Amino acid sequence: MFVDFAIISGLLVAAHLMRATVKWLQSLFIPAPIIAGLLGLLGSEQVLGILPFSTSLEGELHVVNMTSYPSYLVAILFGSLFIGYRPQRPAFRTIIRETGDTFFYNLATAAGQFGFALLFGALVLAPLYPTLNPAFAIMMPAGFVGGHGTAAVIGDILDKAGWHEALFLRGGLATIGLLSGLFGGILLINIATRRHWTRLVKSPHELPESLRRGFLTADEQTSMGRQTVSSISLDPLAWHFGLVMCAFGGAMLIDMAAKPLLQGGAQGITLPLFALAMLAGALIQFVLNRIGLGESVDREVVVRIGSTVSDYLIAFGVASISLKVVVDHALPLTIMSLFGIVYCVAMLYFLSRRIFHNYWFERGIFVYGWTTGVVAIGILLLRIVDPKFQSRTLEDYGVAYLGMALFEITMMIVIPLLVVKEMNLALSAVLIGAFVICLSLSGLIIGWFNAPRDAFRPGEEQPEESKS
Repeated sequence: MFVDFAIISGLLVAAHLMRATVKWLQSLFIPAPIIAGLLGLLGSEQVLGILPFSTSLEGELHVVNMTSYPSYLVAILFGSLFIGYRPQRPAFRTIIRETGDTFFYNLATAAGQFGFALLFGALVLAPLYPTLNPAFAIMMPAGFVGGHGTAAVIGDILDKAGWHEALFLRGGLATIGLLSGLFGGILLINIATRRHWTRLVKSPHELPESLRRGFLTADEQTSMGRQTVSSISLDPLAWHFGLVMCAFGGAMLIDMAAKPLLQGGAQGITLPLFALAMLAGALIQFVLNRIGLGESVDREVVVRIGSTVSDYLIAFGVASISLKVVVDHALPLTIMSLFGIVYCVAMLYFLSRRIFHNYWFERGIFVYGWTTGVVAIGILLLRIVDPKFQSRTLEDYGVAYLGMALFEITMMIVIPLLVVKEMNLALSAVLIGAFVICLSLSGLIIGWFNAPRDAFRPGEEQPEESKS
């Protein structure tokens, strides 16, 4: 395992240096973990066979161990979500009042992507490919709206339920989603600026050189967080990383203790490791708060640890893609991916301007970015059309996510379990119903906006160039 992490670490460093020096990579804005994963896939036994990733013998087959790493890395990532001191959170009523359109639109987009994907899978893919596993339909939204993390979670649940190919498909669909979010988003921005849908730029500005290359200048560099413990006793980073790993270890202990009980009395039931880690992390922070040590855990440091784990998760997820499985599923993969892209573009084009009270494109392109890839892609696209973050898109999303998180985590756990029970159509109806309810509530509480796409709305600003 340590050798595998050393290899992928070297690839991450090499990928970042490539991004900093190769102009065409900078112009494509491809994240370094994707580049590292592709390099790992190229150097693996599937292609060149020059990278000595470890294997283990299962029966008569040599299985690459890194296939299992995303499942553990996502548990570590979720273990970090509730660790760290936070000020008092706003009440749910406050979230709806202040960011209702953002809350309902984001939640509707996520629920609708799963719901319509399941319906599309039942009505289109199933007749075309009768032998295709019915769970295939949720792998697209798992990779698109959830990224490599959610894809790892759902793929792991489906693997334990008997569909082992899910482990090899999850990274492929998540990577397709991320790249379609990146390149598709830039194309959409070019269309929007020409049609005067954007409010804060007249044309796509070049991003700062530091963001293109990946290295920040001295003026742009900031601290990663606060030192909350004395290094004489324990290094501050070791303290924070240790807490995150305690959450992961707690999840593993619960899983080990529960397995004999579940195998004995409740056949087919498994506890999602990521959910156990999340609960263990919340318990750790609760105990620290109760004994007066809550403020000794800096949330920013924990966020950086989680972000680091996410980079390794993406790199291993891409490097462990099975080319044979991808080729065997090439046509349904292509069809499902195109459906996912069309859905996300339709949400932006038809519904974004009717839901958001202002800056409809800026807010919509951010949602397009994270519902095809990851939040970082959404931020990158937003940065192009809103260089100074004047639209308050990120602030509103941050507040709204406090209310969305519980719904998203519930979907991640429940959806694959119900799909395994072959309840696709019933689940699709529930999710599409949630999609309709979210949009309807936004219309009732916040209002519908029928202004033309290029019309200015209250609170919007014109670009500096047009003011002069």
